[in-house]
Amino acid sequence: MNMQHVLIPRFEKLASFVFWYPFIMSLFWIAGTLIYIRYRDRDHKVDFSAVDWPLVSFLVPCYNEEETIEETLKHLLALDYPSKEIILINDGSTDGTADILKEISRNHPEVRVIQLYENKGKANALHLGAHASKAEFLICLDSDAILDQDAPYYLIHHFLHKGERLGAVTGNPRIRNRNTLLSRIQLVEYSSIIGSIKRTQRILGKVMTVSGVVVAFRKKALVDVGLWDRDMITEDIAVSWKLQQRFWDIRYEPRALCWMLVPETLKGIWKQRVRWAQGGQEVMLRHWKVLLKWKQRRIWIVYLEQWISTFWSFAWLFVTLMLLVTASSPQDMLFWFTFTSFSLVFMSLIQLFIALKIDSKYDNVKRYYVWAAWYPALYWIVNTVVVISAFPRAIRSRVKGGYATWSSPDRGLTKSKS
Repeated sequence: MNMQHVLIPRFEKLASFVFWYPFIMSLFWIAGTLIYIRYRDRDHKVDFSAVDWPLVSFLVPCYNEEETIEETLKHLLALDYPSKEIILINDGSTDGTADILKEISRNHPEVRVIQLYENKGKANALHLGAHASKAEFLICLDSDAILDQDAPYYLIHHFLHKGERLGAVTGNPRIRNRNTLLSRIQLVEYSSIIGSIKRTQRILGKVMTVSGVVVAFRKKALVDVGLWDRDMITEDIAVSWKLQQRFWDIRYEPRALCWMLVPETLKGIWKQRVRWAQGGQEVMLRHWKVLLKWKQRRIWIVYLEQWISTFWSFAWLFVTLMLLVTASSPQDMLFWFTFTSFSLVFMSLIQLFIALKIDSKYDNVKRYYVWAAWYPALYWIVNTVVVISAFPRAIRSRVKGGYATWSSPDRGLTKSKS
């Protein structure tokens, strides 16, 4: 049974789009990943001792992070990178974060703390941290992040050898809480979906979203684009687009590992994903004029793909509702259990397998492939509803303006990396 057989004829083209778009994009991400591995993923060994490493400022914005910030700082202080300063920015926390940071600054003179008494958002906190920093290169971390010992070297090495137009290098976030179904599904997603997209976009020459969890910036590039947008809910997505439009290059470094915590409740995941979707849509609404500028033509394909993926979510919901309305028998109501649906799931699992196999050389994630089966079954539906729910919020945010304040995300129920 084909889903189009139970759909009134004038909506068959829309149903075809709902099927073919994710199928073709899956092929696209697979091809991009394989090309990246063939031509870009050389894994040249860097002799850390042979490089005169420049000063680096680590910026860590915090909001209600009393449970995680001490662990993050402990690992930052243990890094053997030879020339570093650590700046912690407390953005008006309402828990015990401020007191913890005061104690930290007393015990560790090499750590500087900026105390803000009103929540003005992560972008504003990073603004102040950048102004206070002494270094030309900044590494921005989330306050639950544990940076791998070699990560700073791999990030900064790009700036020293890839030219003056390199504006940012995004690292490779890894999930360390892996004991629940939801965290393992996200582990598969980060290793496969997100990794595939970044590798493919690097082949296209435009990595359109740095990872807010771990990313290195050239300060001169940030100043050139006006630093982070304080009115955008996802500062990492917004600054990526600003850098690209000013022709600063962004690179992806999979060896720069950074261990992070992810939500392990449905409420936490919902809140996180709506924020991400809203942030992407805010960027799309703000930067639509890129389509009118020939010199920005290399961004067009990525920009249009963002809009098409948003349209696909609405189309999927519409087609699903129409199939329910037009079903003439109980058998017709099983429209997603068809050959076309099986083809989509099968292609998704191929993509997940390839990406997990590639990422396993950085982090042994192949054993989590069994959890990949939940991704198309659960996450496609969840992410579709998320995109639809976020769209009116993005429009309202663009109309309202003002500081994009934040709240501490769900850091999960456990911290085990096993």
